Amino acid sequence: MSRDFQLPGRSPVIACDGMAATSHPLATLAAIDILRDGGTAADAAVAACATLCVVEPHMTGIGGDCYALVSKPGKPVWGYNGSGRAGAKASVDALRSQGLKEIGDSIHAVTVPGALDAWGAVLKTHGRFGLDRVLQRAIHYAENGWPVAAKVAWDWNRYVAKLSKDAGATKHYLFNGQAPKEGDIVKSPALGQTLRTLGAKGPRAFYEGELADDMARTLAAKGSFLTAEDFSAHRGDEVTPISTNYRGLDLLEIPPNGQGIVALIMLNILENFDVKALDPFGPERFHLQLEAARLGYAIRDAHLADIAHMRVKVSDLLDKGFAKKLAAKIDMNKRADFPDAPTPGSDTIYLTVVDKDRTAVSFINSLYSAFGLGVCTEKSGIMLTNRGACFTLKPDHANTFGPNKRPMHTIIPGMTMKDGRCDMSFGVMGGEYQPMGHAQIVMNMLDYGMDVQEAIDFPRFLVESGKVLVERGASQKTIDGLKARGHIIGEPLNPWGGGQTVKIDWQCGVLIGGSDPRKDGLALGY
Repeated sequence: MSRDFQLPGRSPVIACDGMAATSHPLATLAAIDILRDGGTAADAAVAACATLCVVEPHMTGIGGDCYALVSKPGKPVWGYNGSGRAGAKASVDALRSQGLKEIGDSIHAVTVPGALDAWGAVLKTHGRFGLDRVLQRAIHYAENGWPVAAKVAWDWNRYVAKLSKDAGATKHYLFNGQAPKEGDIVKSPALGQTLRTLGAKGPRAFYEGELADDMARTLAAKGSFLTAEDFSAHRGDEVTPISTNYRGLDLLEIPPNGQGIVALIMLNILENFDVKALDPFGPERFHLQLEAARLGYAIRDAHLADIAHMRVKVSDLLDKGFAKKLAAKIDMNKRADFPDAPTPGSDTIYLTVVDKDRTAVSFINSLYSAFGLGVCTEKSGIMLTNRGACFTLKPDHANTFGPNKRPMHTIIPGMTMKDGRCDMSFGVMGGEYQPMGHAQIVMNMLDYGMDVQEAIDFPRFLVESGKVLVERGASQKTIDGLKARGHIIGEPLNPWGGGQTVKIDWQCGVLIGGSDPRKDGLALGY
């Protein structure tokens, strides 16, 4: 496919020596500056992410979690699970005795933030620069100010009520009780000082000392189980990626507790159909993808958890024979009734950077909901994640809230490999949408021949509470075709996520980048 240059759109970005794609221009530029100064893709990724924690504060922050995949030519792909845990004193019985049916927006949604530990691990293992150097651009914007971008302003304004409920959030993220407008200059001096402390003392300063004590005090005052000892005990994990092969291409994901396995299950199901024969914009393709997603997400909700607590093996969930049985349940002519728990035998930023040595970094950092829980430390300006909302309070479930446990996690960096080399580093942010986004990007490029930008721009859709929420880019013909197959159609309040992609063309020796128009960002190379 090729785009019509008379219509609005964006060409892929093509360069030779380095490429970065992020959701904000200032973050993309921060990454490129690090690359041109001699840093690796890992250095550039952390620099870009830190910048995003300042300039896109509703989507990410140092009080959140982080996952990363790193590919270096000739070496196995390295993975890192930088998600945090519930406290050692966490008790599901205590929450049930309080009458809670779900964690929701209670203070117990805060888990120990894993991002800084992950940044340190990425830099130590794959970087040339220290945290002090890669944080400089983020510190500059926090202390001297940055202009609020269009999508950031649109989002921020929707969360004034949420921020106004907390003293720290009001102090640091509202201005005379209001959100900033597009083009306003905003400063975050407390966050800037916190970043300076981390640059000088290193990532462990987030988990031990005054910053950890500030977070622990803030949480204790609101009744959290988390303590300073929980922060001190935190360590992320190097992990071996899980994968599946889809029509000759390997898709790699972080293993559970992340939901990347759902994208792999979806592709295993879709491999049983002649996808290329379907119109990429037509209702048949959308219907098939939705049905595969419904099965994949049902598996997630039934089985996915902290891998130490899962009761079904990852290898069993990825078994191609299991996928074939699931595929047989799909009716191309109507929405099927699927089992609630298929079983074998029965607001986030994503960015990617590739450097001149072809080290590729797929990197995602999240507070989960917009501005996380909406709770911010008054002194240090750290907005805290609400990732623990992904736990269940149901008895006898692998993902039930409990001590030192990681919740099921939505953020997933992606990477494709071919002939033992990285083919593409990519991701699609957006909470629940992410596995659907990964599968759609792979299908769009591999089955339908779209370039990286076309694959990102393509209309998106997802099942939520039994309704298929379809972006406005889908045609009326497709919507009517889905309705005829029994799908209930609605329109999402927001676009589904935002994607970033860098593809490596080994034959031509170039990098090809794409960035989502649903965000303010761009891909840039040199």
